[in-house]
Amino acid sequence: MALIEQADVWLFQLLNLHLVHPAADDLMVFLTRERLSGHIFLLAALFIAVRRGKEGFAIICFALLSVGLSDFIASGIFKPLVQRTRPCFALEHVRLLIDQARSYSFASSHAANTAAVASITWVFFHRGVLVEKLFTITMIFYALAVALSRVYVGVHYPGDVFAGQLIGVSSASIVYIIVTWLWKNVIQPRFMRQESCSDG
Repeated sequence: MALIEQADVWLFQLLNLHLVHPAADDLMVFLTRERLSGHIFLLAALFIAVRRGKEGFAIICFALLSVGLSDFIASGIFKPLVQRTRPCFALEHVRLLIDQARSYSFASSHAANTAAVASITWVFFHRGVLVEKLFTITMIFYALAVALSRVYVGVHYPGDVFAGQLIGVSSASIVYIIVTWLWKNVIQPRFMRQESCSDG
């Protein structure tokens, strides 16, 4: 465990102190602050609604449920359970590019939530036409960029964001499996029985 933590600190310092450039600072701050880059999710929701119509609203609901689950697991379970101090408060010589309240580090809810949205996007759009495939790639790239930004600005270790991404992908998978099972085995059969009764 100590070796893993040492590697995590080493990689954090590499990304936060060495592989940096002043031109990238503003971009990383933009990506990491929800009030700045959060409108990307609104544009994504608009794209989904326009491309898929009524089905698009169901996809958006899938995404919202996935984000709710991933945020709860990352912030509601793992952070109080692990209680890992953020690198900006635990280490010396950290480039802290944003104001950060004292809260726990593991796991990154930013990484979890963006990964959850990217996963749902992949499920419904990766086999679509070219514009939908490009949309999928864009959302995956955005999720990866947000995860990187959390390390770059000094508020998370790489292990935090990697765990967050796993939580996000797992949450989206769980939501998709449960909702589709309920639809096929509970909701849809009930609708079909009601329709057959009304026809009879």
